[in-house]
Amino acid sequence: MTDRPYVIDTFISAKAIAARVEALGAEITAHYKGSDRLVVVGLLRGSFMFVADLMREIDLPVEVDFLEASSYGNALHSSKEVRILKDLRGEIAGRDVLVVEDIVDSGFTLTHVKRLLESRSPKRLEVCALLDKPSRREIEVKATWTGFTIPDEFVVGYGLDYAQRHRNLPFIGKVRFPE
Repeated sequence: MTDRPYVIDTFISAKAIAARVEALGAEITAHYKGSDRLVVVGLLRGSFMFVADLMREIDLPVEVDFLEASSYGNALHSSKEVRILKDLRGEIAGRDVLVVEDIVDSGFTLTHVKRLLESRSPKRLEVCALLDKPSRREIEVKATWTGFTIPDEFVVGYGLDYAQRHRNLPFIGKVRFPE
């Protein structure tokens, strides 16, 4: 954690998040209608709140698993080196898989995770990202569903962190470093 003082301004309210998650759940339910083999794969740690809320809005039988990948550590910017810190516990071959990501930024983590999971032969592999920051993209990758497209701001809350802090905020806040 930096010793440099910072402020967190509300960027996306808890109410706006809840409304968008409900809409995403309906879209995902319609897309996978009839599937009895949906596995929701949450990318830890940032997506855990989003995964929990989104799963409650998907009106289908779902299983959940988690994969932890990191390219940030405690830094503000991606290191571009993606490490898998925790792998899936279950098998996904022949299954419908929905990867749930907190934020698509540079594209390195999501590209790496998609390649890894595609190598395991899922029936379908789709991605739902809470946030998309296209201005930071270094590798072209797109989520099937996106909650919010945001500008190049460093954000925390609703599962997203700054040096492991602020995940518990019920809203998404913008980190600002006053001069």
